[in-house]
Amino acid sequence: MHDFLVRNRLALIERCKVKAGLRPPHGATEEQLKNGIPLFLEQLTRTLDAEDVGQPGESARISGAVSLSSIDSSEIGIGATAHGKQLLELGYSVEEVVHGYGDLCQAITDLAVERDAPFSVDEFRTLNRCLDNAIAEAVAEFSKHSDVEAAHRLTSEANERHGFLLHELRNSLHTATLALTALETGTLPIAGATGGVLRRSLDALTSLVKHALAEVRVAAARPDDVEVFSLASFIADAGNAALLDSNARGCSFVVKNTIDPDIGVKGNRELLLGAVMNLVQNAFKFTRPDTVVLLTAHASGDDDTVSIDVQDGCGGLPPGVSEVMFIPFTRRHSDRSGLGLGLPIAKQSVESFGGTLTVRDLPGTGCIFTINLRRHQRRVASEASA
Repeated sequence: MHDFLVRNRLALIERCKVKAGLRPPHGATEEQLKNGIPLFLEQLTRTLDAEDVGQPGESARISGAVSLSSIDSSEIGIGATAHGKQLLELGYSVEEVVHGYGDLCQAITDLAVERDAPFSVDEFRTLNRCLDNAIAEAVAEFSKHSDVEAAHRLTSEANERHGFLLHELRNSLHTATLALTALETGTLPIAGATGGVLRRSLDALTSLVKHALAEVRVAAARPDDVEVFSLASFIADAGNAALLDSNARGCSFVVKNTIDPDIGVKGNRELLLGAVMNLVQNAFKFTRPDTVVLLTAHASGDDDTVSIDVQDGCGGLPPGVSEVMFIPFTRRHSDRSGLGLGLPIAKQSVESFGGTLTVRDLPGTGCIFTINLRRHQRRVASEASA
């Protein structure tokens, strides 16, 4: 095999290039991939040479032992580590990392058959050991850097969200403190403008804490918090709760709830109710005067899903809003009274139980938010006790 690899090195590299060309390109240059197949072939060749002349120690130093345990224990390990890092930076997937080494193994086997160059069992064992060690190190390095990047991204996103929350909290608290200080002078009426500033600041603090707690509840939801419950009963409860808010806001609100009581959904009832209420309150906030907010539930006859719709009369969504409205701290239109957390939290709650939350624009009229959940048939009492 040693002589075969030396004579056919360029042909093997070219075959690997052809196979790699059948997969999506990532713009890799010859220099960027120098730690890949060409280097591995050179290391494999020297490994076979060391074994041919009876130098097992040198063979292990180049290619690693059968059970490779340390990332810097062999030349192949070091080269494959650098290769895995390069591929990650170029946008390769872990599957493509493995395919690259598999291409070489296939190329060696095919060319050997074509040129009637049989290999010994020991040579195949060496080839497989080198491939195994290279793949293990390349994938390990790829995964390590991928995990680090993901951790950095998540940490950055978490820090940004926490920083924004704290900034909003500080601003509202500072405003409330100033208003209270002014009222303590005793010359301003509590029902006046300064009292209104205090009240709005406290409302903002309340909203901030409510949304923060909702995020915590979603993150802390446990499997034993999940149950199958009647969708009809759920919609009735949501409608009754929303009716109080609609009366306080002076909004017209209608519930269409004709769904079969035995049709159920599975999830945490409290979190899903919070998601629906977020959508309804969002609709109350943006619907125009003399329009109606509509809450509807229906089951599809074509699949195993049920849908909950909340339709408003906001007049339609501005361009580009539907693409970003589920991103935390993004506010619709020019309204700045909220924190931009209601819709993202609702989406997170729904998706935590395998559902989806989408929005459909009705230009000139409004929009419809739709929660899709998997349909479950509720067990009646007689079945449960049987």
